[in-house]
Amino acid sequence: MSWQSYIDNLLASGNIARAAIHNLDGSVLATSPGLNVSTKEALDLVQIITKGDPSSLYADGMRIGGMKYTFLRGDGIRSLYGRQGNGGVVVTKTNLTLVIGVYESPMVAGSGVAVVEHLADYLISTNQ
Repeated sequence: MSWQSYIDNLLASGNIARAAIHNLDGSVLATSPGLNVSTKEALDLVQIITKGDPSSLYADGMRIGGMKYTFLRGDGIRSLYGRQGNGGVVVTKTNLTLVIGVYESPMVAGSGVAVVEHLADYLISTNQ
């Protein structure tokens, strides 16, 4: 399956409005229209997850696609969660990629998180 197919599947779920998949070096593999995550933004997120200490995000927030998201929480090993207005973002690191999903009202946060993390689980199981 192509990287763009994974993006298309996230969008087709109806739980994600925009999505991107980046290599762990920050370079883009695939993205949906309207989400332009820079290499620096992706690399910063990879480094925070890899470091296992997202505490700096409580003060600074997360920058994704030029937008600032209030940092809600991170599990310290794989995922970061943020909010902006009535929507939010989930960022999940796999073995080789960073999967980013943005949800908007009336989408439900839990459903958006679940679909992104399900894709991440699949990618991890296939060593991607």
